[in-house]
Amino acid sequence: MKIIFTNGCFDILHIGHVKLLQYCHELAYQTTGGPGKVVVGLNSTRSVRRLKGNSRPINGGSDRKYILESLKYVDEVIIFDEDTPYQLIKQLSPHIIVKGGDYSPEDVVGCDIAEVKIFNTVDGISTTDIVNRLK
Repeated sequence: MKIIFTNGCFDILHIGHVKLLQYCHELAYQTTGGPGKVVVGLNSTRSVRRLKGNSRPINGGSDRKYILESLKYVDEVIIFDEDTPYQLIKQLSPHIIVKGGDYSPEDVVGCDIAEVKIFNTVDGISTTDIVNRLK
């Protein structure tokens, strides 16, 4: 079974996140001719705070994990505490890593381990934008 991996904070789930996960799910089927496995590496609360500041995440790690696991496009969610998921990627050895369109393949953590696919981001949608609008 081929593993498709993506990662992130997934703090306030929005349509861009869901479309990314749907893409991962579809990619799992396309590359295997049958069901593959979509694994999401989820930044821990401590990791998000180091990366985004003390006001984030809005939602705790167990809540974010539960929400992601409830989506039909996700097979497994693994919380990691490091700033990058490199060790998790090494452990999982996925076939494909998927990241949003603000990355280039050679800059994606784990590009030395697996093929990288870039998903075009949904314009104007980000957790930071949502948080700023709420303020």
